[in-house]
Amino acid sequence: QVQLVESGGGLVQAGGSLRLSCAASGSFFSSNVMGWYRQAPGKQRELVATIGSGGSTNYAESVKGRFTISRDNAKNTVYLQMNSLKPEDTAVYSCNFFARRLGKNYDYWGQGTQVTVSS
Repeated sequence: QVQLVESGGGLVQAGGSLRLSCAASGSFFSSNVMGWYRQAPGKQRELVATIGSGGSTNYAESVKGRFTISRDNAKNTVYLQMNSLKPEDTAVYSCNFFARRLGKNYDYWGQGTQVTVSS
């Protein structure tokens, strides 16, 4: 079982920055992928960025060049630095932990944190 605790959301003006953090605790495999997803009102949840335990990253096109995902494996924490925020970035941001071992998927979600960007 993995528990994910997010922090860092809030209200910011367009062009501003926020940093989200997600701390993982519990029992989990060292080989995993952690990431951030977001869901805006009336829209489906979408991938923002992911990072593997080896450091490989993947970003949505809409955030490339503005957001940076990173992780501290010693602290089991993943970060999302969000710069040049736009009103369309407004959403609930959720942290995800995924691992696959012996044919079984381990997929956990945080409770979500609200990010609101005002114009």
